[in-house]
Amino acid sequence: MFAEILTVGDELLTGNTVDSNSTFIAQRLTERGYWVRRKTTVGDDVEEIKTVIREILDRKPEVLVISGGLGPTHDDVTMLAVAEALGKRLVLCEECLEKIRTFYERLHREGYIDDPELNEGRRKMAYLPKGAEPLENTEGAAPGAYIEHDGVKIFVLPGMPREMKAMLENEVLPRLGRRKFIQRKLLAEITDESKLAPLLIETLERFNVRIHSSPKGFGKYIGIIIFGENEEEIERAKAFMEGKGVRFEEGW
Repeated sequence: MFAEILTVGDELLTGNTVDSNSTFIAQRLTERGYWVRRKTTVGDDVEEIKTVIREILDRKPEVLVISGGLGPTHDDVTMLAVAEALGKRLVLCEECLEKIRTFYERLHREGYIDDPELNEGRRKMAYLPKGAEPLENTEGAAPGAYIEHDGVKIFVLPGMPREMKAMLENEVLPRLGRRKFIQRKLLAEITDESKLAPLLIETLERFNVRIHSSPKGFGKYIGIIIFGENEEEIERAKAFMEGKGVRFEEGW
């Protein structure tokens, strides 16, 4: 099963903000058994976002997770871009509007803001692509959205890490089922990657696993991660490499 991640925001492209969201999303999707095939970042531009979404949909991943650009300001255009990329229009989600109203009234009662009224920026966040299912934001104002298009499950999440993480855990992952994916980190006692490379290829051909390698000190260790659907297959792959003379230590 394949997945792709799209993060949106000019601040990510200028280097003013580190894209930690895509890393977190990739980790959680990997744990659920998805191969994250690509991560893409684009700025706050409707045409750019539309183009990238259409390119991703042409590759037919099972899952596309989009993060960023759902707020009340002029450069929060992700929902509009998603709608246009799918050939849909934005429609008002009355349920979302009421939750946004409640959110700002609470902030006003608690003294964080001086005006609880629904201005245009706040109302803007209640518009979703037609046919989309709203995703609840327990940590902020802007709702997310879930929509299936040509077999691709599309999730649109906020860019604020706290809000994104809560929505991913509470709204996205439950919709992806309970399939578990396992990874095991090892240190291979071998001098350099070029000597390990032929054995990794042979292991991949023999076992239903994926392997990532990373040098951990030239001439001493190569860090590898073995990914698989169960511990038994991972252990068989490890034992095969040990049988070829590779010594392992657990962890990195």
